[in-house]
Amino acid sequence: MWQRFQVKKNERGLLLRNGDVQKLLEPGEFHLWNWPKRYTLLTFSLDEAAFTHSLADYLCRNEAALVETHFQRIELADHEAALRYENGVLAEILLPGSRQLYWKAAAPQTFERIDLRTQFELSPAVLATLTQAALRAKTIRNNNTVLQVQVPESHIGLLHINGQFQRQLKPGRYGFWRFGRELTVELVDTRQQTVEVSGQEILTRDKVSLRLNLAANWQFTDIELAFTQLPKPVDFLYRELQFGLRAAVGTRTLDELLENKQLIDDVVVAHMRTRLAGLGLCVHSVGVKDIVLPGEMKTLLAQVVEAEKAAQANVIRRREETGATRSLLNTAKVMEDNPTALRLKELETLEKLAERIDKISVFGGFDQLLNGMIKLGS
Repeated sequence: MWQRFQVKKNERGLLLRNGDVQKLLEPGEFHLWNWPKRYTLLTFSLDEAAFTHSLADYLCRNEAALVETHFQRIELADHEAALRYENGVLAEILLPGSRQLYWKAAAPQTFERIDLRTQFELSPAVLATLTQAALRAKTIRNNNTVLQVQVPESHIGLLHINGQFQRQLKPGRYGFWRFGRELTVELVDTRQQTVEVSGQEILTRDKVSLRLNLAANWQFTDIELAFTQLPKPVDFLYRELQFGLRAAVGTRTLDELLENKQLIDDVVVAHMRTRLAGLGLCVHSVGVKDIVLPGEMKTLLAQVVEAEKAAQANVIRRREETGATRSLLNTAKVMEDNPTALRLKELETLEKLAERIDKISVFGGFDQLLNGMIKLGS
């Protein structure tokens, strides 16, 4: 009833007798009298440095000498985390309260303890390692316990811990431990931005319904102040633009608005400057993109414009006719008092008629021809 047990070179074995730990076996071949099946052998590969068997707690409590000889023991408090390096390479993030055994015969293990009460941001070196984790041959265990944040250029990150604002983050990469904290980072664009207020149905003072589209250019002047005073600054800005637009349109008639479209912009800008004072926001410019009239109102306005243009055309026509008549009257008076001028006018008329005639036959002399031409021209 002898039984052969073998532990390979890259293994360690736990010999159990009737389910209890008997001894730890190093590589080799062993023969034991195993009747009636009292002994069993558990083997563990040293490729996996951590000893994760359910017997780990038992060994720590009852086999202190064995643990001291073959294992490296790490115990963390609830306020501690640790970085485990294997052969000098980060391999695992140990969670708070962890109790773990690692084989001394495996690859060399080193540990870096982190006090979470005072240290919640990762060092640049550790952060760089986690950032390149996807390019590594082996993944880092528990790397999801770190909040990684990339703040782009022209942005600011607002870090909140447990719902309270902590500080601003300039452009760059950051990492924070999640343990025992609720971490959020809100990215804010510091450049000038555009917000559009579209499809606003507003009644004018004379009860005409208009649909307007407005655009505004705005920017944060104090990001921390804006998010301290307002839960959602952009939503507040949009609502105030709506209110300003309604104040500009609802208190004026359609004719006033159509005569001076710049009036709406000026009223909205003045409203926004008053409402945004001391809130860390600034509106640089406001412009009405479109004013859409109802269909029947378009027809009426077209008729009004057509009638106005027709009246203007009639006035101009009458003015030109009056001027022409006055000119003829003045010419007649000059000719009446000056025979030479009359003669010159007759010659001018003769010249114009001669331009239209290809061939002339003269009978009775030049005077008769001239008199005949004058009669023909009249």
